[in-house]
Amino acid sequence: MLFNSLPFLVFISAFLSVFFLLRGVGKLGFLLLSSYLFYAWWDWRLLGLLWLTTFLDYSLGLAIDDTHSPTIRNRLVTGSVAVNLLILGIFKYYNFFIDSLTELMAVIGCPMGHHSMRIVLPIGISFYTFMSMSYTIDVYRRRIRAERSLLRFATFVAFFPHLVAGPILRPEHFLPQLHREPRFQWDQAITGIGWMLMGYLKKVVMADSMSPYIDRIFESPRAHGGAAILIGLLFYAFQIYGDFSGYSDIAYGVARIMGFDIGRNFRSPYFSASFSEFWQRWHISLSGWLRDYLYIPLGGNRRGTMRTYANLMTTMLLGGLWHGANWTFVIWGFLHGFYLVIQRLMSGLGGPSSNSPVILRKWIQPFQVSLVFVLVLVAWTFFRSPNLTTALIILQRVCNPGTFLAGGIPFLYFVVKGFICIGFLVSGEFAATRFDLERTLVKSPTFRVVMFSSALCIIAFLGSFEGGQFIYFQF
Repeated sequence: MLFNSLPFLVFISAFLSVFFLLRGVGKLGFLLLSSYLFYAWWDWRLLGLLWLTTFLDYSLGLAIDDTHSPTIRNRLVTGSVAVNLLILGIFKYYNFFIDSLTELMAVIGCPMGHHSMRIVLPIGISFYTFMSMSYTIDVYRRRIRAERSLLRFATFVAFFPHLVAGPILRPEHFLPQLHREPRFQWDQAITGIGWMLMGYLKKVVMADSMSPYIDRIFESPRAHGGAAILIGLLFYAFQIYGDFSGYSDIAYGVARIMGFDIGRNFRSPYFSASFSEFWQRWHISLSGWLRDYLYIPLGGNRRGTMRTYANLMTTMLLGGLWHGANWTFVIWGFLHGFYLVIQRLMSGLGGPSSNSPVILRKWIQPFQVSLVFVLVLVAWTFFRSPNLTTALIILQRVCNPGTFLAGGIPFLYFVVKGFICIGFLVSGEFAATRFDLERTLVKSPTFRVVMFSSALCIIAFLGSFEGGQFIYFQF
């Protein structure tokens, strides 16, 4: 069930009407059943895999918590991680690795038979697998106690606002909230609606409006000049941000209305002055997960300079592979790992010192923000391209001044609309850094009416309502 669809609007209206009338276990049970209905809307058969993950980690979490033998605890947590990664590997990466191995063997003169399988990628599997797996790891680390209620743990895994595209909820943050009974609060409802409207503006007005132009550019880059392709790359940077952060804003808003806090997943990432700052602002839940469950266990920055660089590269390469079974995602991860390594080598890239003159910081930061954005744009080229050949063609044409004179710019209406949307988004996010939007919405009825009415009008007149899927559903 898509957030930007009529069935979801009917679903969420009916759900909230009943949710706040219930009390105790009935409210939690209704939330769980509604989450399963939300997920089963795509394919009810996918529930089996969700239940398998839930029962596996619930049982192992109890066993780890109740066992004092280090050897047994190690085996149990290893089993949880192994089984979760095996399930994820089969459904998401089996064909990728088999096809890559087949091509490699053919190159060295040892052809293999065709061993690919028709496997449907279960929606949201990367998100709920990482979340459930982090629970058993945290129980093993004694950071949290095992959840004794299967109902609460199942709700934690299946909570529908985050289920199919994140954010990746952390057990120590969300499980305690399920021990409290959420009640309707007017302030939370106002801010929740505000975040939902912001999400819909980003998704249906900006991201979906840019989609036709971007698709045309990436489908046949040889047919377009450098200027048209550069616009397509710029649009894609804002499309994927509007699409994914739009989903996250809607999810955050729905959870706020219900009385839960699932955390912000984006904080104006394109204002970042360094790559480490970018990953503190972009897909915050994933970058935090990779840091705590991969980078730090590998040694982080505690084992010397070269080991730190290796850990950064390993983390970002696996982060790229997490996004999809394609070498383009691996290259995207490699580039971000490379950027982080270079940033450490060039300490000045992290931002001017607080002791530097004000005028120096004033002029250096815009340059840093621009440099980070351009290099992130290069990485997005590989992320969006269907294959490495397409990505290289796009970069070659953008870097060749002669191609800027070849061909016109297609879809001028979408180009103009796209730049207007980008202007509004950048202005709005810059303004949000200057005042507290949530507090103003709650305290000022006039501001609330103007903002909500304006958002609804913009969505109605400029939005694209073809029900396009969110980009991160494929991950």
